Amino acid sequence: MFTGLITDIGTLRGVDHRGDLHARIGTGYDMATVEIGASIACDGVCLTVTAKGDDWFEVDISAETVSKTTLGDWAEGKRVNLERSLRVGDELGGHIVSGHVDGVAEIVATEDEGESTRFTFRAPESLARFIAPKGSVALNGTSLTVNEVEGATFGVNIIPHTKEMTTWGDAGAGDWVNLEIDTLARYVARLQDWPG
Repeated sequence: MFTGLITDIGTLRGVDHRGDLHARIGTGYDMATVEIGASIACDGVCLTVTAKGDDWFEVDISAETVSKTTLGDWAEGKRVNLERSLRVGDELGGHIVSGHVDGVAEIVATEDEGESTRFTFRAPESLARFIAPKGSVALNGTSLTVNEVEGATFGVNIIPHTKEMTTWGDAGAGDWVNLEIDTLARYVARLQDWPG
């Protein structure tokens, strides 16, 4: 489990598309404290550490994960949002994020509003009903509050601190991002759909 609070920006040092996708990610994490088999959310996708060095780790990404996320577009040099998994006693500052991405959303517009930037996204129609004003979403692993929703389009504001501490400063219209809907919204919708 994760919180959607990004704790490092990694850089792809190598990407191999042979068979499954394999990637080496440079990081500022103290890798002596990260075990092989640990989970790290990479742009919001929960991935397992399969190898590591002093300032890098490797992950294997299945074809299923590639088909549901933006990771198939990964290339050497790309920066990615990173978050280590929660430990008992950690502060839950964002919202509960599983790292199981539901689909991808497109950034359709950005507009500066004061010091922050308003991002407008288009979600897949099948996921739009799970996104509510003042609810939470995880976009590229970042816990964000939804401002408004109109059909499959929704907006969030990203403050300067978030742009500086994540890859959101690199993002613009036409980019695609990993979308994970709020777990609570998923269960509420399931209960409403339950027969009987």
